[in-house]
Amino acid sequence: MPSLLVVDDEPTVLHLFRRMFDKVGIEVLTAANAAEARRLVAETRPDVAVLDLVLPDQTGLQVFQSLKEIDSRLPVIFMTASGNSDTAIEAMKLGALDYLLKPLDFAEVRKLVDQALEIRRWTRQPVALQDAAAGLPAEGDALVGRCPAMQLVYKAIGRVASQNVTVLIRGESGTGKELVARALYHHSHRSSGPFMEVNSAAIPEALLESELFGYERGAFTGADRRRIGKFEQCHRGTLFLDEIGDMSPALQSKILRVLQEQRFERVGGNETIAADVRVIAATNRDLERMVARNHFRADLYYRLNGFTIQLPPLRERGEDLPLLVDYFLLRAKRDLKKEVRAVSPAALDMLRRYAWPGNVRELQSVLRQSVLQTTGPVLLADFLPEIVRGGQSSALASCAGEDGGAEYWERFVSERMTAGVEDLYDQALARMETELITRVLRRTAGNQLEAARILGVTRTTLRTKLRQLGIAIDRIVVGGDETGPEASADANGESPR
Repeated sequence: MPSLLVVDDEPTVLHLFRRMFDKVGIEVLTAANAAEARRLVAETRPDVAVLDLVLPDQTGLQVFQSLKEIDSRLPVIFMTASGNSDTAIEAMKLGALDYLLKPLDFAEVRKLVDQALEIRRWTRQPVALQDAAAGLPAEGDALVGRCPAMQLVYKAIGRVASQNVTVLIRGESGTGKELVARALYHHSHRSSGPFMEVNSAAIPEALLESELFGYERGAFTGADRRRIGKFEQCHRGTLFLDEIGDMSPALQSKILRVLQEQRFERVGGNETIAADVRVIAATNRDLERMVARNHFRADLYYRLNGFTIQLPPLRERGEDLPLLVDYFLLRAKRDLKKEVRAVSPAALDMLRRYAWPGNVRELQSVLRQSVLQTTGPVLLADFLPEIVRGGQSSALASCAGEDGGAEYWERFVSERMTAGVEDLYDQALARMETELITRVLRRTAGNQLEAARILGVTRTTLRTKLRQLGIAIDRIVVGGDETGPEASADANGESPR
């Protein structure tokens, strides 16, 4: 059970926090003074602390510094009765997560505490890098896999984690880019500092700049107090910018400046702020193509591309699938308290035949859903979702055949939402790209040079798409027959595969 420490000398505030969080599975610890707060942090190691700025025996800033000496990774949220408190701002510069204004807004309290708990999870649980001779980890998160491509990933993490350089993690949605970012953080010299994530695609463009750089009071309508952004909060720590390919050109230029100068200004402010932050970025986009089309700044691309880690899609990881099935089965039965000990051979065979457009994230979701359906000690094929049992993602059958109309897309969306995926847009886009490329290649009899001309892309881009989407030309040029003969050599005399 996660734990929350509330430090305030007002009994009504302590009572309010107990009522707010006791019913949602969060243990609330309370302290009325600095000495009691230090004792509780030392003895119980809470996950989050909410600290009042005014205490009877010490200032809030003094308490904050002493708590950080005991647990440097403890997320701390301040409470203050003044919206212009210089003490709260100073504490945030030193590493506090945020501050709350009294009287407290319940929704804001829950939002910040949830955010702090997530940050605590990221920083507390190291990401294990699986050793080929070791078993699967029972606790925490892990990068699981023994295929050559994953071995290259492990070596890359070990090579660059301790270096103070920007890292770009590339790969399709669901391949585990966040886990790689956390592994880089935990194995770096900044592991005692903060680690925060910002998903550029999940935050509206109008709010993203404020989220990253903060804002001054009066900067825009509703800015009733100064807000510290993620770059300032991550001083001497690590900031993970996920989906950086979705960032607007205007914001790209500001990110470039931070990377070059380690300086920025808050929105609506003139003060230049220095921030010692290591940036790790990730994307599933074709940045080279975006640069060529002026959708992504070339100078930012070169700055990010100083060291790149490429994550392979699940369909290219060979015999890693059984290892991942065992790992996610272990976690699902523990989390769901189900005694499922094995996966039947028939079910495993279906899992092997499915193409996994959502990659490892989709596999985890499918196994969790299947464990919930399982009634005995063995996960049978009947307990797998219909989309996996039907193998609809394999061989492109559902895209290229008669089932490619409105009825198919209705089922596609419904099944993906039932499975709990979080990248439906990417999956649908991949499916449409697969259908388009497949139909063009059929019309050109597998000639990649001609197909690239028709599609309006370079041959290199087409080859990349074929690899990313798992399209094998020898399986599509003859009416979509998976067992059909291999296509002949293309116009340049090379194998079209």
